[in-house]
Amino acid sequence: MRIKAEKYCIELTYLDSYSLSENDKVYFPENFEYEIPTKIKLSSFENSNIINSAIIGSFGGGTGIHDTSQIIENDRIIICCSESIFCLSIPELDLIWQTKTDSESCFEIYKVDNFYIIHGETMISRIDYNGNIIWQKGGKDIFTTQEGIDDFAINESHIFVKDWENNIYKFDYNGNEFE
Repeated sequence: MRIKAEKYCIELTYLDSYSLSENDKVYFPENFEYEIPTKIKLSSFENSNIINSAIIGSFGGGTGIHDTSQIIENDRIIICCSESIFCLSIPELDLIWQTKTDSESCFEIYKVDNFYIIHGETMISRIDYNGNIIWQKGGKDIFTTQEGIDDFAINESHIFVKDWENNIYKFDYNGNEFE
């Protein structure tokens, strides 16, 4: 997937396996002993020239690359990778922060005002601009449905989510649950 970021282009590639080039920056958990389930390579380009590349990886469940798995801001990308959210600078791809927001997988990220809402497998989270967790909410089961459609939505006042058993949850942006 390629995404435009001002005068740069960011390319995201899901890696089943990988080999490092001498220029790759690597952001993996320290002292990992097991295979990391999700590895994503980010490459920054200006025109057609590569500027930097980085590989992020984390534990937990697998995470895909799709339209709502990352947010591009002026000078940074915030991206879901397994149980964590990574924030990297553009075009350098230096790690600014990493926050674990779920015990399994972070499916989607949305920007609302000056904060982010994370749709995770076991948690709905709100984090601030610097990656600090403001609140987290769990449910009776995982936050996806068997069909995987219409299980998460946000609007100007609340977050709507369904779990595996089709229980419906509504949270406002302060983490309060509605009936």
